[in-house]
Amino acid sequence: MHLLKCPRCHQYTLKEECPACGIKAVNPKPARFAPQDPYGKYRRLMKKGC
Repeated sequence: MHLLKCPRCHQYTLKEECPACGIKAVNPKPARFAPQDPYGKYRRLMKKGC
């Protein structure tokens, strides 16, 4: 079992669906860092807003 978080109401749950609002819960952890990140350039551009 993994801890999941609702993106709408920000509640943590162990279920795939949020018990409060009923939408799909997501993994709250960020992606693992890798120095050979092939998409890092695009992620930084999206964060920058260009």
